[in-house]
Amino acid sequence: MERLPAGEFCRFAFYKVRRDWKEIDPSARRGYVDGFQKALEGFTEQVWTRSYTTQGFRGDADFLLWSVTRELPLLEQLAGAIAKTDLAYHLDTSYHYLSMTRESIYLKGHGHGTNAEDTKTGEWLFIYPFVKTREWYKLPFEVRHKMMGEHFKIGHQFPNVKINTTYSYGLDDQEFVLAFETDSPRDFQALVIKLRDSEASSYTLRDTPIFTCLQRPLGEILASLL
Repeated sequence: MERLPAGEFCRFAFYKVRRDWKEIDPSARRGYVDGFQKALEGFTEQVWTRSYTTQGFRGDADFLLWSVTRELPLLEQLAGAIAKTDLAYHLDTSYHYLSMTRESIYLKGHGHGTNAEDTKTGEWLFIYPFVKTREWYKLPFEVRHKMMGEHFKIGHQFPNVKINTTYSYGLDDQEFVLAFETDSPRDFQALVIKLRDSEASSYTLRDTPIFTCLQRPLGEILASLL
């Protein structure tokens, strides 16, 4: 099931804590964490942000901040505020993706993207950048439309898996960033396996790295770093 509305800018920022973090006095670390959280709280009315832990799921990232806004400069301002915190000196941005939401050209009336007002979200988030082959774009629109119709039918077999399709054309290296929300990792894997059998999948150039993310309050994630 697709998410609405369209016309929003998305930033997927994955952070990894450096080894020197544990060398800092624990009381100082708590202050750094508080400062980091306050920096994000200053944007709550302008930028919708969800936090996810990736600890135990990837060795090159500890947590994700998924931020969405209608105004692209706000993402730059948010990143700047984070960079000024003491904690930022002990973080590496291991992965970073920029994209925006828009209406699907294959399924009119459906927007691809997030809905900041929708609180019915899955506990799990699966994210990956996605690139189609050049041969895909050489196909007639009618042929691509038919293939995508098969894709949508497969997706409807898993109503508890919500897809957020965001577009990176002209904004970042990949063409799309796909983000799937669900309460069942098993159902998501079953969906991916079925999509692998679809005709459109043969026109996939790249769909890695894949990130398994677990939604958690930012304060809880940061506290786990202490």
